[in-house]
Amino acid sequence: MGGVNEIGSNKAVSVATTPPISAPHSQFHSPSLSRSPLLASDDHIQPANKTPRISTPRFVTPLGSPIRRALQLTRLDPHDAWLPITESRNGNAYYAAFHTLCSGIGIQALVLPVAFTILGWTWGIITLTLAFIWQLYTLYLLVQLHESTETGMRYSRYMQLCSATFGEKLAKWLALFPIMYLSGGTCVALIIIGGQTCKMFFDVICGGTCTAQPPTIVEWFLIFTSAAVLLSQLPNLNSIAGVSLIGAITAFGYCTLIWVVSVIEGRTEGVSYNPVRGSTEVTRIFDVFNTFGIVSFAFRGHNLILEIQATMPSDEKHPSSVSMWKGVKIAYALVAMCLFPLAIGGYWAYGQRIPENGGMLTALFVFHGKDTSQFILGLTSLFVIINALSSFQIYGMPTFDDMESVYVKKKKKALPWWFRAILRAMFGYGCFFVAVAIPFLASLAGLVGGIALPVTLAYPCFMWLKVKKPKAFTPIWCLNWVLGLLGMALSGVLVAAGIYVIIDTGVEVSFFDPR
Repeated sequence: MGGVNEIGSNKAVSVATTPPISAPHSQFHSPSLSRSPLLASDDHIQPANKTPRISTPRFVTPLGSPIRRALQLTRLDPHDAWLPITESRNGNAYYAAFHTLCSGIGIQALVLPVAFTILGWTWGIITLTLAFIWQLYTLYLLVQLHESTETGMRYSRYMQLCSATFGEKLAKWLALFPIMYLSGGTCVALIIIGGQTCKMFFDVICGGTCTAQPPTIVEWFLIFTSAAVLLSQLPNLNSIAGVSLIGAITAFGYCTLIWVVSVIEGRTEGVSYNPVRGSTEVTRIFDVFNTFGIVSFAFRGHNLILEIQATMPSDEKHPSSVSMWKGVKIAYALVAMCLFPLAIGGYWAYGQRIPENGGMLTALFVFHGKDTSQFILGLTSLFVIINALSSFQIYGMPTFDDMESVYVKKKKKALPWWFRAILRAMFGYGCFFVAVAIPFLASLAGLVGGIALPVTLAYPCFMWLKVKKPKAFTPIWCLNWVLGLLGMALSGVLVAAGIYVIIDTGVEVSFFDPR
């Protein structure tokens, strides 16, 4: 292991000198670098002009002890101490649950009943259940792959693990675009949804009594974006744990409010549960596959799991995977309590009449806007806005990390606060420009779900096989191969189905004309 050499059984352990890298003194003993963080680099953070030596007597630390092995496995990346994902490693299972829940529940869940209009009751429930179990299994694989006690590596970013497994060139072809969309594209969608919901909230509060001229939809986009950019100035992923908690509470709140109100109000007049059938056999087949894309899109968030786990301390006695998996189990128990009642209750209430654009949120206002308390409608809208603002922070963090890493790796020092503020504002208002230019992006859920599906359901299986190397033809070997190949095949079919459905049914394209 580079940087740690064992010199005899009764001799000291020394750390070899490396070119000094300037770093703030507080980082050398910062809690963010405590408990052997197992970072992935051969470099070590050291104060300039000093060569640390660790003298460990044999009678205090016998050969093979956890402390000795932890020293042998530790490799510190000096850049990670200055990047927003890994700057602070003081997270815990509760922080992990907050982040996971905030990223795991979102507006995409509100269109799940749309999938039921094609699949019907039986296949809709079966598809949703299998997708939930499948993505929970692959999420478990990613948690276990985050760190390796054999190599001392800690893969703090999805792309980093993908590159280490498949090679840098192949990883860019396979995962770069889906990950970029799941970060930047999601932020664009959140601006669209957040801006539209701001308008709905204003209409509910105003109630037609306001004399002032209401903002246009573009101005609502701008207002939402400005709030998101202001909130994005929080420095790192751990610092937004409170924001993620608020986002998780509001997501759970509006999902529950929507399905409860829909069920209490009862089934709408003329509701039908007969699956929608296309005019031709080919159309019907592609419609079914497109709904699979909608379901898979509801389970996005895997691209953030490694980043969330990177905020947690780890050593041989207390690996981060234990606390992370505890947080994930808490989060996904609540996710299930939201998604299943939302999909089943929404389909029961609206059947084939569920709006394709906006799903349950639109249905609530269209069918119950007059007979439901304005307080409930306003509270639901407010929860959606707050959740969108919170989700923007966690989905934008990987992009913030990428932008700041360019400066950090070149200058070998932390990014100045004013430069960080400029970069994050540029990202936020760049997303605003795309949201105004392509306001129909949210209508492509099926297509986007197919493109992003391998990140969630396929790549973790292949990465597990490559890293863990299970014995051929064992049950775990067969399971991962089947799921990985099935995920890739399903992704290809879903992309084709999404394109076909868009061509066949059409999408209301309105560049620079949000409505």
